[in-house]
Amino acid sequence: MQLIRYPGHRARNRRPTALAIGNFDGLHRGHQALVASVCARADELAPALMCFEPLPATVFRPKQPVPRLLGPRDKIRLARDLGIETLFMMHFTPGFAALTPDQFIRQVIVETANAGLVVVGADFRFGRRAAGDVCLLTSVGQAAGFEVRVVDEVTHAGDRVSSSAIRAALSNGRLDLAAEQLGRPYRLSGRVLRGQQLGRKLGYPTVNLRPPDPPALAGVAAVRVSGAGLHRHPGVASLGLRPTVAGQGWLLEVHLFDHASDLYGQHLDVEFVEYLRPEQKFDSLDAMTRQMALDAAAARRILGAEPSAAAMA
Repeated sequence: MQLIRYPGHRARNRRPTALAIGNFDGLHRGHQALVASVCARADELAPALMCFEPLPATVFRPKQPVPRLLGPRDKIRLARDLGIETLFMMHFTPGFAALTPDQFIRQVIVETANAGLVVVGADFRFGRRAAGDVCLLTSVGQAAGFEVRVVDEVTHAGDRVSSSAIRAALSNGRLDLAAEQLGRPYRLSGRVLRGQQLGRKLGYPTVNLRPPDPPALAGVAAVRVSGAGLHRHPGVASLGLRPTVAGQGWLLEVHLFDHASDLYGQHLDVEFVEYLRPEQKFDSLDAMTRQMALDAAAARRILGAEPSAAAMA
């Protein structure tokens, strides 16, 4: 899959594209309907997806950033797995936002993406001050040589599938509701970073990953980890700001049960299975360590990962 970040940069294969456009944070069931629509035309048009990084709402309101369901790396991986050949991850800046609807169509959809088909949701807006809508896109598209298809909203269990609904579910620790709307368990991935090794000193060594900033989920959860030779390995994770130790920035810390290999630099995928509790600030490291023991025991019960007699010896 080819990744393109800026208007004017064109795909190596200049075959006209079937282009789905949106923010695609989460690539949930609703987004997947748009992707399926472009992939259905793969015989004649190259399946492509266009999204924007950072999210436009965060650019407009930097002091109120949108909680992220996915970081760019996870979005790229999921788009590839769904059959996308070219991902136009447009670098969203005030200058990009200033494009008029006509400029957006000409410079981005036509000249950059070479679209033969554009697939959007019914509420799609584009261009300066969101002045462009589906009606304008359709009328201009006829003259510009591309077809427009509008995909109806997707519902699940009677509720509209949306990134906002998934963020709300995660903020309440409802991993089950998030998974239903996503069409898969909620996961984050990343490369293992070197930390301060405080967890090792406390008896709970962790692998540390940088989550999207800010993440839609925060707190402690039972998890399963894959990658670097691991397959859904059980563990317990804390995703947060680490207030007890005056942490700097968001961090995903994962304690892998009964595992001692060095994983620095490896890429891991963390599947969140069951939410345990919110992050909290403790009065001391001893109090935090006692709670970590309780969290680990709870996660082991949930995951069926009770320690063996040999591990306890």
